Amino acid sequence: MIAPAMAAEFDDVAGWTADAVEHLGERYAIPAACRGSADPAGLAWLAEACELTAGTRLLDVGAGVGGPAAWAAERFGVRPLLLEPMPSACRAAARLFGLPVVTAEGGRIPLRGGSVDAAWCLGVLDTVQDKAAVLSEIHRVLRPGAPLGLLAVVARHPTVLPAPEGNLFPTGRELAELLTGTGFDLIERIDRPGGAPLSWTRRAERAAATVAAAHGTDRAHSLAVRQGQSLTRLLAAGEISMRLIHSRRR
Repeated sequence: MIAPAMAAEFDDVAGWTADAVEHLGERYAIPAACRGSADPAGLAWLAEACELTAGTRLLDVGAGVGGPAAWAAERFGVRPLLLEPMPSACRAAARLFGLPVVTAEGGRIPLRGGSVDAAWCLGVLDTVQDKAAVLSEIHRVLRPGAPLGLLAVVARHPTVLPAPEGNLFPTGRELAELLTGTGFDLIERIDRPGGAPLSWTRRAERAAATVAAAHGTDRAHSLAVRQGQSLTRLLAAGEISMRLIHSRRR
């Protein structure tokens, strides 16, 4: 069962974000749809590390509103396929970007084995309990030798308290062992580059402010804000960190 705060953060706010973008204009779509999970520097590192090119079939596991996949399609010409369990997020991604979306969990991907050229999983693994199941399914649908790009939230210690509701942060060592155990070679990893361009940040923040103006009194909005604040506190305290990882299917 999905925790209420996670449903609010990843489902309710997703639909509201699509409404906000349609009100503000198309240029707000990608920054708003990447808010909290990705920025241009991180996406560029992952895209280059995974050697994305025009025509690459990119599976985005836990794609949310679809911002990172849309960014990769716009800049690298990839053919994205979005996998997302939250219905409102799926509808929002289809509304904003017209990308193909499959409503499904990462632990049960409805694709045939070896049918995907590359995969992304951005800010997702800490929100699922059975991380090995998700990585094993990604391994199954990737062709041999294909890349997997991760944006992972990792913990400094095995236990992080208080964590945002529904989050289970692996340590860097645990994540490396998970990748090895599910058939991936870890090629390279870096701390997430900091600082999106001001133009990007302003658009993302304006979209978030538009959502807050319309839904700030809703319980779901309050829950989502609380999740974000908890994550920010842990990042500021150095208890968790964002890491970019390039791995390859064996």
